Amino acid sequence: MTNPTHSYLKVSYDVRMAKQIERRMIVDLLLRLRTAGFDITNYQYTGMGSIYFVDFILFHRFAGISRMVSVEYSEEIKKRVEFNRPFKCIQLEYGPIGDYIQKLDRDLQHILWLDYDDHLTHEMLLDVANAATTLSPGSILLVTADVERPKGAETPAQVKAYFEGRLEGFFDRTWSNRNFSPGALASTNVEMIKRAIDRGRAGRNEVELLPLLNFLYRDGHEMLTIGGMLGGRSEKGRINGCNFSDAIYIRRDFEIASYRIPNVRVTRKERLHLDSNMPRKRKSWRPRDFELQDEVLEGYEQVYRYLPSFAELLL
Repeated sequence: MTNPTHSYLKVSYDVRMAKQIERRMIVDLLLRLRTAGFDITNYQYTGMGSIYFVDFILFHRFAGISRMVSVEYSEEIKKRVEFNRPFKCIQLEYGPIGDYIQKLDRDLQHILWLDYDDHLTHEMLLDVANAATTLSPGSILLVTADVERPKGAETPAQVKAYFEGRLEGFFDRTWSNRNFSPGALASTNVEMIKRAIDRGRAGRNEVELLPLLNFLYRDGHEMLTIGGMLGGRSEKGRINGCNFSDAIYIRRDFEIASYRIPNVRVTRKERLHLDSNMPRKRKSWRPRDFELQDEVLEGYEQVYRYLPSFAELLL
């Protein structure tokens, strides 16, 4: 297993704007699925809470999930993890998440978020494959990976060589340098994850991956999250009956380009003014009291419902 990068020491997970928008969109998806008959409150959420537990807090407070497991790779920070656990209902496990996947209760339905902070590796894709083997129908699988060009790999050929050395049996020998160009790298990572899922569900003819999410975002590095539900005819029928008409982030097909979460930078005062005019009745509406580029305004309208509010609190 590749050692974790200890990104919790480098990044405050709770103030990453694009990541927070992503989490809130996932909560929105869960609430929509609940209205379609999926008993989300009784799902088990398994993720990597680190010392921040941000997704756990959101999923518990807003999606009503109380069966929760946080897997921490190392016991080096065990006391810190236990101190920061926000709710008693969160069970703490230590070790590689791949080891815990095999312990998942097949009689339960799950939300499993393999929220990696590094480029994909053979071991990560084995985790994805094992999840596709283990998760019960109706369960949701989310996978996040770094899709930034690797450090030191300046050309598509070097990026290809980098991944070829990391992916072993998951690397497609027919891929060309073009698949590892900056514009294609994210979609190639999607294909890697799809291949791992297909390998894991081999023999489960009644189960397929029903795509729901495909995000790209940048709070520093370029990150990709894809996800969907493992299910059959029954699950597909309920998803088809779900109202996604105003959910701009939904991707029912991984061949469709990823939804890029916009980085919206506006002041608090500007935000209050924009909110009072959202959603716009006319697409021609623009604020009169300050300048704002069209792409910023359009991005803001897409995500204003999901934007977190940050403020300094002096104690």
